[in-house]
Amino acid sequence: MPKARGAAGAQGGLAGALNSALKKYGGLWFGWSGQESDDRTGNINLQRNDGVTTATIDLSKRDVDEYYNGYANSTLWPLFHYRLDLTEYERETGKGYERVNERFAECVTPLIEEDDLVWVHDYHLLPLGERLRSRGLKNRIGFFLHIPWPPTRLFVSLPFHERLVRTMLEYDLIGFQTGEWLESFLHYCRKELGAEVDDATGTVTLEGRTTVARAYPIGIDWDHFQDQGNTGEARQAAQRLLSSTRRRIAMIGVDRLDYSKGLPERIDGIGRFFDQNPGRVRDLVYIQVAPPSREDVESYQKIRNLLEQKTGQINGARSEVDLVPIRYVNRGYSHAELYGFFNASKIGLVTPLRDGMNLVAKEYVAAQNPEDPGVLILSRFAGAAQQLGDAVLVNPHSPDDLSHAIRVALDMPLEERKARYEAMIGTIRDDNVQDWTRRFCDDLAAAGDQT
Repeated sequence: MPKARGAAGAQGGLAGALNSALKKYGGLWFGWSGQESDDRTGNINLQRNDGVTTATIDLSKRDVDEYYNGYANSTLWPLFHYRLDLTEYERETGKGYERVNERFAECVTPLIEEDDLVWVHDYHLLPLGERLRSRGLKNRIGFFLHIPWPPTRLFVSLPFHERLVRTMLEYDLIGFQTGEWLESFLHYCRKELGAEVDDATGTVTLEGRTTVARAYPIGIDWDHFQDQGNTGEARQAAQRLLSSTRRRIAMIGVDRLDYSKGLPERIDGIGRFFDQNPGRVRDLVYIQVAPPSREDVESYQKIRNLLEQKTGQINGARSEVDLVPIRYVNRGYSHAELYGFFNASKIGLVTPLRDGMNLVAKEYVAAQNPEDPGVLILSRFAGAAQQLGDAVLVNPHSPDDLSHAIRVALDMPLEERKARYEAMIGTIRDDNVQDWTRRFCDDLAAAGDQT
């Protein structure tokens, strides 16, 4: 098997997936260091940690503003999550996006060997494959999108959308989280580019070049997560949560602080539940863990302020001297601690307005006690809903729907909880990140021979 060369934008939910892939196949993980520097000499920082080699470069403040905070996270991210109202169209940030992708290509090309597979990840690097091709690379190059692909009627609002997709068709293989996002991409290629599309095989042929596009639902690192659950850190975290709830049922949400996660809408639903069931404030405590993200982007500052306001209003109206209905924690926790929190919580609340997959939903189920499992309440607009249909599915925009789901989860009998858990746990265990990596890499190797 050739070595894998991974290129990723900002580290996030995909970090564990890439680490798992590179540990198996060897190779190199290339990307932005997360640091700002005006050094344009192209210096690459090489490090080796836990069997994985990383190569990173710094970006200038202008690059971060235009490429990362600008085009990637103020244009592509909201658009791909169906938020046209938050999408910013700025010519200069688009130029910055292209400039930084060109710089990435310039820096990583000398590190790529002749027989390497190159696997590019996420919306930060959509045109990187074409930039590598322009430098003469003949390697098999694949791309995986971790977020949704929007419907054609939304995507065409993006200036130069055709040019962007044409650069993507320089990849040998393009992967999406779900069949829905794949279908949207193929529809665009057929309708807007006039490409020849074979829905059965996922091949897209345009001007003599063929690209394969398929769905590869990502999974969790099952063995690693279970190992975390066996640690003293996880057991201590579970005990901390249980002892602090004073016999109330714990309901938990763990989300990066982002408007796509539906956090204000979720708090509205919890408020509706307490309005409709005021006597149950002593039965339930909701714990929202929301680590901050992209704090330099104005829309993220607004979501944090709004969330704090809504949480404070409910707590002000419903608190007693010995309890508060909502605990809002604006920090992150280790994987082991999260396992413990999930295990001790009888309801998991995962209600994004739109999500590529959402691994928190899978981790919550994976952390449950098979003999007394909790209930997962899951947005039907998360990619995970296509695999976890036995969760309690909700419309995250509807406070009344969410209130009803919380009541159903609180009152669900043990036998039904076990039946729902057993229906979901198999795919979470078997369709894991190692299987995801193997299927994509195998198909990339085959696609390189076909295209």
